[in-house]
This record gives sequence, C-alpha cells and structure tokens, in this order.
Amino acid sequence: MKASHKKATSINLFSLKTIQMRTFHLSWLAFFLCFFGWFGIAPLMAIVRDELDLTKDQIGNIIISSVAITVIARLLIGWLCDKIGPRISYTALLILGAIPVMCIGFSNSYESFLLFRLAIGVIGASFVITQYHTTVMFAPNVVGTANATTAGWGNLGGGVTQMVMPLIFAGFVGLGFVASDAWRYAMVVPGVAMVICGILYFKLTKDSPAGNISDLSDIAAAKKKKDTVSFWKAAADYRVWVLFVLYGACFGIELTINNIAAIYYHDFFELDLGTAGLIAGLFGLMNIFARTLGGFFGDRAGIRYGLSGRVWFLGAVVFIEGLALIAFSQMTVLPLSIIVMIVFSLFVQMAEGATFSVVPFINKKAMGAVSGIVGAGGNAGAVAAGFLFKVDNLSYPEALFLIGLVVAGTSVLALLIRFSPAMEQEARDEMHQLLAEKNGQAVPAYELEEAR
Repeated sequence: MKASHKKATSINLFSLKTIQMRTFHLSWLAFFLCFFGWFGIAPLMAIVRDELDLTKDQIGNIIISSVAITVIARLLIGWLCDKIGPRISYTALLILGAIPVMCIGFSNSYESFLLFRLAIGVIGASFVITQYHTTVMFAPNVVGTANATTAGWGNLGGGVTQMVMPLIFAGFVGLGFVASDAWRYAMVVPGVAMVICGILYFKLTKDSPAGNISDLSDIAAAKKKKDTVSFWKAAADYRVWVLFVLYGACFGIELTINNIAAIYYHDFFELDLGTAGLIAGLFGLMNIFARTLGGFFGDRAGIRYGLSGRVWFLGAVVFIEGLALIAFSQMTVLPLSIIVMIVFSLFVQMAEGATFSVVPFINKKAMGAVSGIVGAGGNAGAVAAGFLFKVDNLSYPEALFLIGLVVAGTSVLALLIRFSPAMEQEARDEMHQLLAEKNGQAVPAYELEEAR
C-alpha cells in the first residue's frame, strides 16, 4: 500500500513523513489553539466580572453566547468541508477567528463583551474540520482512535488555558500593567498563535491522501460531486439526531464545565484565581488520554461486535458519565471534589471519543454534514445547560445535579441507533481488505464473498 495515496491503517505518532500523520498532528494542534482562544477568557472571568460589574444573569448570558453561535457554525462548516475541502476551511477559520479573540480586549461594557464572546464562539467549529480531516485520512480499524485522539488533544486546550491564561495575565501584571489592562493583552497571545497555525495548515496539509480538491482531475472531481449527498438528505437520517443529543450530553457538558469550573472553585471553595484555574485545568487535562480511550475501545468493540458494538459502548459510557456528574455536584470537601471531578472528566471525554467512533459509519458520502450536525449537538447541549446557570435561586451545584440526571437519562437513546446487515457487512469487508493490504496481502474476491 502506498501510504501517500490511501487511508492509513495505523497511527505512527512520532512520524511526520506521510500526509496522514502531518494532518493528524496539525489538526489536533489547530483545534488545541482554537480551544485555547475559545475559552482563554474563562479563567479570567472573576477579573472581568469585577471590572465590568457583571451580574449572575449577565454571566449566564455570556456563557450561553460563547457556545450558541457554534451550533450554526458547526452545521455550516461541515457543509463547507464537503464543498471546498478541510484545508482551506481550517486555514480561513484559524486566521479570521483570531480577530475577535484578540479584539475582545476592546470591550468596555457588558454589551460589547457579550458580542465579542459570541463572535469568538465561531472558532468552536474547528472540531468538525478536525474530525472530517482525520476521517478521510485513516482506515476503519483506527479511525475511531484517530478521531478521538485529535479531538481529545485539541480539547486539551480547554484545560491548558485554565492553567496558562492566569499565568499570562500575571506576567503582564508583573510587567507593570494594571489588572484591567492585563487581561486584555493576555488575549492577544492565543490570537497570534492561531494565525501562525493557519499559515502552517495551508502549507503542510492536503484535503485527502490523494491530494487537494483543486488538484483532482475533472473525472475525480465529478465523481466526488456525484458521491456527495446533500446536507438535507444526511439530516433526514434520525440516527444523526440521536447522536446529536448524545454528543450534547457529553461534549456539551465539557463546554459547560470549561466555562464555569474556575469561577465555581473561586466562589464555592474560596480559592484564589490561580489555584482555581489550576484545579479547573485538571478537568481538561484528562483529554491527554481519556477521549482516545473512548475511541480506542469503540474501535475494539466495533472489531469484535460490529457497528452495534460501538453503539452499545457509547450508551454505557454516557450513563456512567451522568452518575459521575451527580456525584460531583454533591461534593463539599475540596479534595473529594477534585477526585470526583477527575473521574467525571474521564467518562465525559470517553463518551465523546465513543460518539465519533460511530459517526464515520453513519453516511460515508456526507461525512462533513454528519460531523457538522453531531458536532453542533455538543454546543446545543451546552446552550441548554447554560440556561440553568442564569437562574438566581438555583445554585451551581443544584444545576449540575439536574444536568447529571438528564445525561444519565439520555444514554438509553443509544439503543435507537441501528445499522442494516448490509452496512455491518460493508464495514467488516472494508476493514478486512485494508488490514490485508497493510500486511502486503492481496484479498481474493471469494474471501469477501465467504465473509458475507
């Protein structure tokens, strides 16, 4: 097999020789920086709240705005990937998305801050491009692991920013800037990093193992256009919307925790900004391996039990996630709260990885549309959860308890995701063929027939 022209059947983490692995590393790095810019302001909200004199209701609106527009952006970016390819899509998103990240420092009122926070939310669509790009680069036996790892390491930006942004803020204070200016200058750092990454993405990646869409022959381009299913046809598949809800129950909750964790520990455990950010960052740091585990075990379940095995695993992990969140909401002792938060984080991110071990098999002719819709579900879940944090007579722990109950309940929806015998067989055949090619073996047609 020529690795440069076919989907990769393995993940060689320490190699940048193939286009598949260059795309792998640049896609997670791009998502990491987008996540860093997306939630860079979250650990500094205690400072912003005091300067702009924000109420709890206004902070709730800001939380909702940071994830609301991403619902629309993710729906559109999936369609855009199908049309112009992930390379140009990501380059444009990184460079244009850096503008509101750097410009939020010009905010001088609740209204202006809210608008910039809303605009920044567009870069959350980067997740869809990451999943789309790794899906077209990796074979079925490892696609769940590849998707989960790139997304997980990208999500890691949400944890790192909780730890690093208070340090960048403190660095500007140390240089002599007052706090009301320091948080503004701190937000320029992730914006500049995004621009640099956008340039690298354009230069070092391609749309697919075969090359960029613009470089394909007329015949290949025509075939791609013919094979691409319309967005509305993909949206008509009920399984896509079941995954939409399930992803809202995991990634939506991660976004919610990223938004409130620092201020939660600052207010309820009376910790200073740096310590609260450090603890909040532990939640995101689990992405180093937790989401990968979800994709890996999803792949293992798929290899052993077929596509249905991937779905059963997803439902089980979402159920445990809900129970863990309920437990976290009841913690009043700081060490126990941290321990339970880490356990909760493990299952949240495993559920995310498990979701996108299923997504590539829903509709291969509309990967962008399916990834976009399911990805948007994560933000829809975060928007729904955000409304609970606006209620004056509902404490943060009480809101988290209610969310935990809902998450556990949604896990049963996984039972609605079904695959036809033909789709199960197609997945087995493709995996068998690619693994055989990886080992340098030809796959006789009669073997595939016998497998049927």
